[in-house]
Amino acid sequence: MNNWIRCFRPAPDAGAQLLCFPHAGGSASGYHPLSAQVAGRAETLVVQYPGRHDRIAEPFAERFGDVVDAVLASLPASGGRPLMLFGHSMGALLAFETARRLAAEGRAPAALFVSGSEAPSLPRQARVPNPPSDEDLIGEMRLLSGTDEELLADPEILRLALPPLRADYAMLFSRIHVPGPPLRCPVVALTGDSDPRVSVEGVQAWEQETEGPFERHVLPGGHFFLGDHLDRVAELVAANVPGRAARTTG
Repeated sequence: MNNWIRCFRPAPDAGAQLLCFPHAGGSASGYHPLSAQVAGRAETLVVQYPGRHDRIAEPFAERFGDVVDAVLASLPASGGRPLMLFGHSMGALLAFETARRLAAEGRAPAALFVSGSEAPSLPRQARVPNPPSDEDLIGEMRLLSGTDEELLADPEILRLALPPLRADYAMLFSRIHVPGPPLRCPVVALTGDSDPRVSVEGVQAWEQETEGPFERHVLPGGHFFLGDHLDRVAELVAANVPGRAARTTG
């Protein structure tokens, strides 16, 4: 589609578009399963950050604002359909900043899904030193259990995985939360009950970011719990497609 947006399953007849932001170190391909699960309910668009996969030759993004600017400039025509935003971990914060920008421009999203992230207004705990060493990053990957142990021992895999992760953490380190008007759209916050980096109380604090409806869902699993609960996530997405609430199952 373009450098910034991928659409694995075009669905022009779906009731909404769902714009997804990957986690730190992640890429658009991580949303293949969710894209398949919500097919027919929402057309999934996925952000591809620079410096990885087919954009590996491009410099990494350095600021949240740069990513938001580029994503908004790259959005395809909606065909008049509402736009929902979804982000996991770092992606949740980027989805939030994008939602605020859209709202300020009079294009408020239909819903915001934030997964695996505490609210943006809370002080962010230092996950790794700034700047992190390779050992720091590998330890964090091991703690979050997002990478198989066998892969963590593969020098070639690490050669590809560590640079984007380090760059994304640098972007997180540079992020400064600026208070602003609350959103008015529904906010749906998801977390795993055994996430070592995200507390249930911190997820509940997302409620302060909207004047609209708020839901918190605590699901079994750690930081990367989404893959085990795609059916449930698809139901939540379908329930928030305007005018499509009746299609929450099936």
